[in-house]
Amino acid sequence: MPLIEIKNLEKIYKNGEIETPALRGVSFVIEKGEFVSIMGPSGSGKSTLLHILGFLAKPTRGQYYFAGRAVEDFSEQELAQLRNQKIGFVFQDFNLLGRVSVLDNVKLPLLYSKIKEDLHNQMVQKAIEAVGLSHRLNYEASKLSGGEKQRVAIARAIVNNPLVILADEPTGNLDSKSGEMVMKILQRLNSQGQTIILVTHETYTAEYAQRVIKLKDGQVESDQLISHRRLVEKEGYYK
Repeated sequence: MPLIEIKNLEKIYKNGEIETPALRGVSFVIEKGEFVSIMGPSGSGKSTLLHILGFLAKPTRGQYYFAGRAVEDFSEQELAQLRNQKIGFVFQDFNLLGRVSVLDNVKLPLLYSKIKEDLHNQMVQKAIEAVGLSHRLNYEASKLSGGEKQRVAIARAIVNNPLVILADEPTGNLDSKSGEMVMKILQRLNSQGQTIILVTHETYTAEYAQRVIKLKDGQVESDQLISHRRLVEKEGYYK
């Protein structure tokens, strides 16, 4: 059973009598454990698609199945629980609380979960260790570099052990060295079984994934495995 399956997905935005299609019959399947990049220029529909995949928006038409269940069958409460427990979000702008510590930023998703409170700190420390920031545990987020902020955002995304990480242009605000470190972390998480969906407009960043889905004008232009994958650990390409 695929983790994600979408069929003939359409999204139309309405402004009065004006209709603007953002997605036009998009279909694909993502299996558990895949690392997939969704690429496309501005206006191609990739951000709209990411919002639908993360239960932040609903399609106008078409079907979306998550872990075998039609998303339209979920109640609003169930969708909120899925967003919190099964989806880890990583955004271009980090979305951290600046005057709050790294530990407390990463802990946020747990505050809305059913996980016992006495397990929270242990889970947070494990997530922060996974991104190499144990030495920044009590730092205010505002005092971190851009690369460190994004690594905190990844720790926050994985603290709940989600089924999938949705990363929206995670290297967009970073220099090349920091961006490479972020991609190294995502590749390592994927090698440990984490499903990752990365949205980017950069070919260079997309090549860290195993597969690239290219969108154009709201449609799938191509869906291919990467023949020469960029691997950070090997400092080059892997065929």
